[in-house]
Amino acid sequence: MEDIKITARSLMEFLDQSPVNFLAVKTVKRHLDDNGFTCLDPREAWTLTPGGKYYMVKNSSAIFAFVLSTQGPASGFRIISAHSDSPCFRIKPKAEMLGEGGVVRLNVEVYGGPVLYTWFDRPLSLAGRVVLRSDDPLNPRTEIVKFDRPLLTIPHLAIHFNRAVNEGNPLSKQKDMLPVIAIVKDAVEKDNLLLRAVADALGCEMSDILDFDLSLFDTTPASLVGLNEEFLTSGRLDDLSMVHGAMTALLETSSTEQTRVMAIFDNEETGSGTKQGAASPVLMQILRRIVMCLGGGEEDYLRAVSKSFMVSADNAHAFHPNYPEKYDPTNHPVVGGGPVIKINANCKYMTDADSAAVFRTVCEKAGVPYQYFVNHSDVAGGSTLGNILTSQIDLRGVDMGEAIWAMHSVRETMATADHAYTVSAFKTFFDL
Repeated sequence: MEDIKITARSLMEFLDQSPVNFLAVKTVKRHLDDNGFTCLDPREAWTLTPGGKYYMVKNSSAIFAFVLSTQGPASGFRIISAHSDSPCFRIKPKAEMLGEGGVVRLNVEVYGGPVLYTWFDRPLSLAGRVVLRSDDPLNPRTEIVKFDRPLLTIPHLAIHFNRAVNEGNPLSKQKDMLPVIAIVKDAVEKDNLLLRAVADALGCEMSDILDFDLSLFDTTPASLVGLNEEFLTSGRLDDLSMVHGAMTALLETSSTEQTRVMAIFDNEETGSGTKQGAASPVLMQILRRIVMCLGGGEEDYLRAVSKSFMVSADNAHAFHPNYPEKYDPTNHPVVGGGPVIKINANCKYMTDADSAAVFRTVCEKAGVPYQYFVNHSDVAGGSTLGNILTSQIDLRGVDMGEAIWAMHSVRETMATADHAYTVSAFKTFFDL
């Protein structure tokens, strides 16, 4: 049980340091740097050494790390993929909106598919990427910013003005979800209020700020709950628990039979159709460069891919005791039941009988339980990284995840033991 708690607390620390996608990648990068990985620039020629440890960052919001095989360019890849982004609210340009009494709200846009009403009445703050002026117009500077104290809240309308609120409450993303940030004296004080705060946080001139990608996040730390701390509750378990698991497994294994790869994409919550998303050729190009840098050619690349296997790690829906009717009668994973193999007859996931058997065997070898998720046939499910990636790379692979409650809520919940089970399975997969 102590190992379970140690793994859980490591995940909680990672979650608290990673409130948005840019911070998640920065946190992963720091761990890689601390463990002797070399950062590669995609614009430069790569010189790679068998057995070497390397990573590449894309758009400051996706990161790809690998430990090279010592068995030649066609030895193949073992890949764990996950994504850095989670549903949230992003700040629009010219965000300040002045109202009665000098109250300033920020204009926001919904990112992905959050459970909107879970964001009300919470201490919120801001984090993300700020782009600054440089001497080269084509290459502005990038800084990552995080406000460590609560700055905003989205106040809910009192029940006295909507007596039927508990019977259903349709929400307008433009009207109802605007956070308040300050009270000012006049319109002059309101102008550039946000940019002034960002400039102060970065120690730069406001005129140096060219643009930003800033998001809201809940400042409440990750927590263990339950009589015996059986549960872990936090924002962004989907999918940062899988990012943490992949990173931990990469850092704590040593096999060089095949090249071990951690691929953390961005923008899964909006369809993966960006240059840093799973629908882009970014991973394919990295794998090709690895093969070529190890002295191989196209034939070696194709042989390597044919020997490879990918674990597409994105969380699954845990059986909710209050809503049994929402779940498949025989394939509903429970919290604490171990990693979840995800299956869909219409190929929303990449899992088939072959790849499910592989991951089941990995779990058995790791000594951890495993379970299956299949949608209730009357309930449509979403897709994930695995089947999107196979449009770029002809990979065998499985879709899996940890069973969580309240997916896409501002706070999600999982069993504390499940993350230790998953990390153990990932380490076994990398060390086969």
